[in-house]
Amino acid sequence: MTMPCFIFVEPSSDGWIVRGDFRGGPLQFPTGARAEQAARDLAHRLADAGEPVVLEIRLRDGARAGRFLFPPHGTQTEAALALRA
Repeated sequence: MTMPCFIFVEPSSDGWIVRGDFRGGPLQFPTGARAEQAARDLAHRLADAGEPVVLEIRLRDGARAGRFLFPPHGTQTEAALALRA
């Protein structure tokens, strides 16, 4: 079984950051909405490439807003929808 790639959306000192186990290093965004959309797009691309992905989104106070699982495309379902954990 392949270990999942983890992606985190978190507040930073000058906006929001997307970081995790992916190439390209942390990504900086001015708003949480833009960061979340970029993280979801990245998660879908990685899942389409056969990588299982766990996406975790944090609020400004550090509390977890959501955790989403993106199974590798075609292994469990043919749908490209994320399952909420």
